[in-house]
Amino acid sequence: MIKITSTSGYMKMDFWILSYILQLGTMEFCQRFLDMRVDPKGRWLDQMTQAARSITENIAEGASRHQTSRETEMKLLDVARASANELAGDFMFWLSLKGELCWSRHDPAYNAVRQLRLDPAYYDDDELIVREAMRHALQQKSRFDHWLKADDVTAANALLVLTGRVIKMIEAQLQGLLEQFREEGGFTENMTQERLAALKQKATAEGAPTCPKCGAPMRKRMIKKGTHQGEEFWGCTEYPRCDGTRRL
Repeated sequence: MIKITSTSGYMKMDFWILSYILQLGTMEFCQRFLDMRVDPKGRWLDQMTQAARSITENIAEGASRHQTSRETEMKLLDVARASANELAGDFMFWLSLKGELCWSRHDPAYNAVRQLRLDPAYYDDDELIVREAMRHALQQKSRFDHWLKADDVTAANALLVLTGRVIKMIEAQLQGLLEQFREEGGFTENMTQERLAALKQKATAEGAPTCPKCGAPMRKRMIKKGTHQGEEFWGCTEYPRCDGTRRL
């Protein structure tokens, strides 16, 4: 039976926590370095902070649709991925503006930021999960502050690496959801199965005959068109897989 439960579990997932750290780091970067001289109208700051926010918010919104629409969840995650790519472009441009290249794969700082793994999220059951998630995210961010609170080139490089990590994690989540959808179907498909199961249970309880073709319970149906329009008949509950019928 389909059951709608809490969707706040995403706050324990690494790719949401890392995106939250990325949002915090992006906001700090913009507040420190996007001054009136380089961003007189504040448009760059607005675009970067909104892109960073879009990542976390679309992950959260997608998670809230997990039980009712896998298709919508995947679309929202794809929006989060697009926002992350947009944000990466901003950090690339900042480095280019400074005449710098991003870290190479052989740079110790690149590998340190890329390989730093988050601690598992164990939340206190007696506390609000939102409070615990905030506490955990801030604790994990502090582990990256060595780079995030450094000069603008170091911070931009670190945030670019974090953005790349988030993109990879979103892509992995999307792939997993796609495979899950192929195997289990979505909410609409499962609702159809729930309805058919209820119809079979009701037909059996009411003593309906069994289908002459497949043996499944039958239910009363009505002819919708033709010369016999309006007449009732017994139809197989497995329709359209089975078109067995009986006369009333």
